[in-house]
Amino acid sequence: MKTLGYENLRLEIDGGVLRVLLDRPRVHNALNPALIGEIASCFEEAARDDAVRVVVLSGEGRSFCAGADVGYMRQTARFSHEENVEDARRLAAMYRAIDRCPKPVVGRVFGAVVGGGCGLVASCDLVVAAEDAWFAFTEVRLGISPATIAPFVVRKIGISHARELFLSGSRFDAGRAREIGLVHEVSSAEALDEATERVVSRLLKGGPRALAATKELLRELEEHPGEATERMASWIARLRGGEEGQEGLGAFLEKREPAWREEVSR
Repeated sequence: MKTLGYENLRLEIDGGVLRVLLDRPRVHNALNPALIGEIASCFEEAARDDAVRVVVLSGEGRSFCAGADVGYMRQTARFSHEENVEDARRLAAMYRAIDRCPKPVVGRVFGAVVGGGCGLVASCDLVVAAEDAWFAFTEVRLGISPATIAPFVVRKIGISHARELFLSGSRFDAGRAREIGLVHEVSSAEALDEATERVVSRLLKGGPRALAATKELLRELEEHPGEATERMASWIARLRGGEEGQEGLGAFLEKREPAWREEVSR
């Protein structure tokens, strides 16, 4: 996994954990075309890298991500219809790269989390938020709609909460975000790193292939609910007979740590 070559991201990798930091602190890590492209590329690369076991997505400065960059929004106002379609596709591809990454993705969020920033949060598997973080879907107040992030957000919080928050554009706090399922844990700002590390350590106990398979399994259940029984029978049979499944069962029976935990602890 390359950790250089990105202008708007700072990457760190250690012990199988890739930390991806949005690095535009002067504009509260607002999204622009360059950052969008780099995030998509980074997660596509992480998906292919066996050295990456867990990804932590966070940001530099005072805010996780305050939505779209003002200059970027000014540009899109002058786009043709075809240019706006292509731009929306690139943005959707970024969220999809995070969502479909076979490695567990942990969001570490704080400060302002607005519009497209909420889409980043919704694309993560597990999210830890600082108690002073605040969230808002402000698109309607700009005369537009949260259309690109809607599939990811609605899947997380459900249509009822989406109706209220998308239509009102109201700000809400980390406690409310946890209640509706947008985030999973809330911590004091001082203990945010510690809380994030606890989540990461739990994920590192899982087998890498099992984690990737479970993410894909959940997507299959969502996309093909009527075929769940037969598909799940096939999934479990393949995993039990695989190398990692055999190692995990053997380790359990022999009362030892499985190989993937030993690799991380070295």
